[in-house]
Amino acid sequence: MFAKSSWVHLRIPFSFFLLPVYLFALATSNEVNVFFALIVFVILHLFLYPASNGYNSYFDKDEGSIGGLKNPPKVNKGLYNLALVFDAVALLLSTYNMLFFFMILVYGLISKAYSHPSIRIKKYPYASWFIAGFFQGFFTFLMSYIGIIDGNLQDLLQPHILIAAGLTSVMLWGSYPMTQIYQHEEDTKRGDVTLSVKLGILGTFYFVMILFSVTSILFFLYFTKYYTASAALIYLGAMGPVVGFFFYWFLKVRTDRKKADFENTMRLNQLSSLCLNIFFIWLSFQ
Repeated sequence: MFAKSSWVHLRIPFSFFLLPVYLFALATSNEVNVFFALIVFVILHLFLYPASNGYNSYFDKDEGSIGGLKNPPKVNKGLYNLALVFDAVALLLSTYNMLFFFMILVYGLISKAYSHPSIRIKKYPYASWFIAGFFQGFFTFLMSYIGIIDGNLQDLLQPHILIAAGLTSVMLWGSYPMTQIYQHEEDTKRGDVTLSVKLGILGTFYFVMILFSVTSILFFLYFTKYYTASAALIYLGAMGPVVGFFFYWFLKVRTDRKKADFENTMRLNQLSSLCLNIFFIWLSFQ
């Protein structure tokens, strides 16, 4: 019914990079319903995120590497329709909680506004950076939390939940420009002046260094206050491999800008996601 290329553009494995937000929300949920936790995972990572990926790919029509695909196939109308089908399934599965359903709907609409040519938030460097970090971080954390506990608006108005949600956005604001660093040429050609394009290659590294440092301090303070000092130290230890690779890569890029490429970006994303996923799974059992 749908071409193989359309399924490839959904980039379902790429959802792994956004898994830490869900796992952090899961770790902060005191009363976890296993069924709801599983259904939220399925909705987000197997339907909502792939729908956004496919929709974005359809309108971008990239010829160069994109997140999760080094050589993306050409897109067709079937991809657009498949993305809408996946969106519809995500909405249908979320109807067990109407607040969760509404948040899934809003996320889907924002992701469409991000790439649709009539709005295309993506072409505005600061707005796209803020909106992507806010909705993939703060908003998605709260959306995941509500879905996992089958809760209501009142459940979100807890300091430790709101702070945790805010921290996920700070984390994503720090890392987001790095995901754009290998796409400068293609983004510029298409008229999308991303934040990474604005910052330049080395500027992107310096920007990420600063926000990563701020993020680490804030997470350390959060875990110290709401968990234990040991949890805070373990978090810093979990981030050690990420910091090590980041600076190794940075030194390579300083001598050769071509090293700011797809392969190294994906390695950093994979390592960061892996370390965060392991830490948040551990945190869930504390």
